[in-house]
Amino acid sequence: MLGTQFTKGSPNWIDLGSPDTDAAAAFYGAVFGWDFRSAGPDSGGYGFFQQDGATVGALGPLDEGAHSAWTVYFQTPDADATQKAAEEAGGTVRVEAFDVMDAGRMACLTDPAGAEFAVWQPGTVKGLERTSAPDTLLWAELHVPDPESTLAFYRTLFGWRWSLMEAPGITYRVISTAEGDQEEASFGGVAEVQNEGDPSRWIPYFTVEDPDATSRTAQGGGGSVVLPAADIPDVGRIAWLADPFGAVFAVMKPMPRA
Repeated sequence: MLGTQFTKGSPNWIDLGSPDTDAAAAFYGAVFGWDFRSAGPDSGGYGFFQQDGATVGALGPLDEGAHSAWTVYFQTPDADATQKAAEEAGGTVRVEAFDVMDAGRMACLTDPAGAEFAVWQPGTVKGLERTSAPDTLLWAELHVPDPESTLAFYRTLFGWRWSLMEAPGITYRVISTAEGDQEEASFGGVAEVQNEGDPSRWIPYFTVEDPDATSRTAQGGGGSVVLPAADIPDVGRIAWLADPFGAVFAVMKPMPRA
């Protein structure tokens, strides 16, 4: 289960690049009830999504030539070493490791299947301040053509473990960090891309009380439904949505844990 006691390889940050940060902040404020707080006058428009004062994500303007998307960050004790390991294992570097003042050090990478992600080496900012609560990050899911070979890449970087779970029409791989009880340390999953032409990508899942109602709110705010709400046996009710600028995310009402 995703928490905020981050270890190597666990998702510890998410942010959204958007061509219109004001409109994006308003959209996610309506969908999840988040507030937006600027990181300061020298932040270049970057700031934090917050819930009752706790940071649950971040938002900034798009880099030139980029498309609007959520980026999942994974914890590393050494961003430079992880960057080097990614290159040696067949990944590519989009942005070389750099310091974000005293907050931490990060690098933006792409796995061999083409899915973009980032790594965060904590400084004064350890990561998200709230997860797995209503309207916060719950799960991170990777969609790639060849899950096994791509997971081998991430194992090289982070030592991830995984177990197989049969889901309707697919074999799903539940991934966990290298440390701790494997089930308790699970934070996401990997599935094979289902439709030809679909991109390899990480999708963040946010927990909500009613995925159907959230879908309607998203549509009312200019977003769209990518996959309508549906029940997944032994998992919960899930919908895939996109914000007004095409950034895809998912919402889920999980089944109660036994």
